[in-house]
Amino acid sequence: MGKFIHEDFALEGKTAQKLYHDFAEKLPIVDFHCHLSPQLIAENHQFENLGKIWLEGDHYKWRAMRTNGVDETYCTGNKSFREKFQKWAETVPSTIGNPLHHWTHLELARHFEIYDLLSASNAGRIYDQATEMLQQDEFSTRNLLQKMNVKVVGTTDDPADSLEHHKALKDFTVKVRPTFRPDNVLKTENTTAFIAYIERLEAASGKSIDSLEDMITVLDERHDYFDKMGCRASDHGLDRLYYTADFQTGADASFKKLMAGEALNPEETEGYRTYVMYELCKMNHKRGWVQQFHLGAMRNNNTRMFNSLGADVGFDSIGNPQDANKISRFLDLLDTEDKLAKTILYNLNPSDNEMFVTMLGNFQDGKTPGKIQYGAGWWFLDQKVGMEKHLRDLSVLGLTARFVGMVTDSRSFLSYPRHEYFRRILCNYLGTEVDKGLIPNDQELLKTVVEDICYHNPMRYFEF
Repeated sequence: MGKFIHEDFALEGKTAQKLYHDFAEKLPIVDFHCHLSPQLIAENHQFENLGKIWLEGDHYKWRAMRTNGVDETYCTGNKSFREKFQKWAETVPSTIGNPLHHWTHLELARHFEIYDLLSASNAGRIYDQATEMLQQDEFSTRNLLQKMNVKVVGTTDDPADSLEHHKALKDFTVKVRPTFRPDNVLKTENTTAFIAYIERLEAASGKSIDSLEDMITVLDERHDYFDKMGCRASDHGLDRLYYTADFQTGADASFKKLMAGEALNPEETEGYRTYVMYELCKMNHKRGWVQQFHLGAMRNNNTRMFNSLGADVGFDSIGNPQDANKISRFLDLLDTEDKLAKTILYNLNPSDNEMFVTMLGNFQDGKTPGKIQYGAGWWFLDQKVGMEKHLRDLSVLGLTARFVGMVTDSRSFLSYPRHEYFRRILCNYLGTEVDKGLIPNDQELLKTVVEDICYHNPMRYFEF
């Protein structure tokens, strides 16, 4: 049996193969949205074993393991990493058809030159071989980034963060840029956690926050600090975009209710969140940033496991279709005041694809190519079918050639083959359309489109 991961993996014809190998394969990676730890990069951290670098914090793998009947102690529990890896290896054969199967074998191949199909029978050997390799200098965090030809990393950072690790990385050959993620000022469900966060923001800024105006002023100062530290983008992980016409009425009273430990009713919540997002988006426009909206996740569905383990451990899913009217009204509010920054909308519900792409066209400005972007297949859509649908829907309703391309959205330093995965799927999509006679077989045109999507478009769009 030949290698599962081979040079033409996922490339179904000669045209696709040529597009990938001639134009996409060797381009640097611009990973403008991920959750890598800047501290681990700054410290040039070395992971002690394969289980720790590959399984710790990876809720994608945990979901698959649970579905395969693996006990929680092997996911988030206190089993050793060798034991956890064994259970993961036992799960892998059942992931056929799932992107985890492709990612797993791409990562083993690209990082460790291991081309075997991972299974229970070879788990121990692969664990030992990769763990031994991880002790070599070339497997430190910085060297992993350089080995994978990463040019830019956009981390995800809270406004209260000091960015001390970004300071330590200012001379690193890979640009490690902070991204402003102010979600905590919108999380109003738990007033105790909200008050604790405001206190954290006060400590970071050295200023008291006694009103909504005070909070916006402090956020703007932190925004300016991030800008001076090289930040080029904000990111907002929201269930949806918020909008109510009278959002400026009562927003300060809602803030004071929260700080008094009182819960907001739905109308107050909508008004407060609309107000805060409106102010944050004006900051993004003022400083020429890109604003990213990750929309549509239904989080923490399992109360029992949330109470036991907390958030971001694999109990989230695709939410209901988005409210197109609220998206339109909120973007229109900013556009009417000429305060709409470059914007990327990431959609999690595939039934909304066409709505999202057509919504983008309402707010392009005729000056900035692709100013309002349909973000890459995100989370549950970060897989072959999801990417192909994304490319098809963007092609027929927008301009694929202006697309700013893929991100890892990952916490793992081994995840960079996901960019290769996307590039192969992109080239296969374009190559198949060429072979059907639906796209001209014009090599210069195809070269420009492939290279722009994979590299040049994000570099220009974010002004890295």
